[in-house]
Amino acid sequence: MLSRGVVGLFAVACGAAVANVYLSQPLLVTMGRDLAMSPALVGSVVTLTHAGYGLGLFFLVPLGDVAGRRRLVVAQMLLLVVALAVAAAAPTAVVLLAGMAAVGLLAVVTQTLVAYAASLAPPAQRGRVVGLVTSGVVTGILLARTASGLLADLAGWRCVYLASASLTAVLAVILHRVLPRHGDPAPATVRYGQLLRSTLTLFTRERLPRLRALFALLVFAAFSTLWSSIALPLSQAPYFLSHSAIGALGLIGAAGALAAAVTGRLNDRGLSRQTTGAALALLTASWLPLAFTRSSLWALVAGVILLDLAVQAVHVTNQTLIYALHPDAGSRLIGGYMVFYSIGSATGAIAATSLYTAAGWNAVCALGATFSGLALALWALTRHNTPTPPPPAPHSP
Repeated sequence: MLSRGVVGLFAVACGAAVANVYLSQPLLVTMGRDLAMSPALVGSVVTLTHAGYGLGLFFLVPLGDVAGRRRLVVAQMLLLVVALAVAAAAPTAVVLLAGMAAVGLLAVVTQTLVAYAASLAPPAQRGRVVGLVTSGVVTGILLARTASGLLADLAGWRCVYLASASLTAVLAVILHRVLPRHGDPAPATVRYGQLLRSTLTLFTRERLPRLRALFALLVFAAFSTLWSSIALPLSQAPYFLSHSAIGALGLIGAAGALAAAVTGRLNDRGLSRQTTGAALALLTASWLPLAFTRSSLWALVAGVILLDLAVQAVHVTNQTLIYALHPDAGSRLIGGYMVFYSIGSATGAIAATSLYTAAGWNAVCALGATFSGLALALWALTRHNTPTPPPPAPHSP
């Protein structure tokens, strides 16, 4: 049984690792000025980081099903330290871009940790553990931009990556000492190519992970629709908010971490189907107050809280259900699932920023509501004919 301290360590490590994917977003202008990069080249910093993350989900995360998870996590964390140091010391744009791609590739240690935590948890407590660990992921994503902007104002953009490298190194040492040595999968009997092909096979053979992956794509498209474009109306009339003030919205969005923990307990009680439906209805409704952002910051705050609560509730439910389907293939299932998360996030970001330029904030809200409504409709159409793993039996010590 996992102690609260170890679960907390998993959550902190996950948050610190995934934050590296988002640290650059407030720093792009400063990076471009320092390294004489064109606007288009500066934009590729974010693109390459996310591209590296997507590749890592498919090519690295599945290794958790055949390799010693403890050694794999520590090795990835140490390599991430090197990648962050390269980015921090980059003398040219080429070196920076290479370092950022490597940062994205290795930041998928987050998903290795989620699968590892799920494998160590007793079945009756798996939802709670996944929820608590995911709350760390949520917090890392939402606070990364705020912390990055503040630290860069104090000491420059390079210091952001040096600080992250130092934190990651400390966490790697602690994880090496604290993580249990038991719970690793049996020695590998398949080759790497077979392992990757089996990831595809799991999704083509099983309906549940396919459905949950579609939920992830739509839900995170809605999530990204908001967070990739919200700075645009807030930096214009009537608000003219600073970058720091806009970044502080992440503190409000961190309320989603609360939903992650509560949802895990609901899943342990066998209420995953009801939780999903309620969360998707809440997600769709959140776009009503968000549509009034230009006239009321309170409406924005209410909409952000509702949206983040709903997104994280669905996300925790998805991960808990797909891991329970085949615990021996948990890393492959979670890695494959997160590929759809990445596709949805990229789709929402591209569509929202383009639509805002062409048609304004109301059109962006209509787009987010459409993604959310499609997810709710998909749930309504499939809620009675999709198998759901039964609630686990109570764990006896």
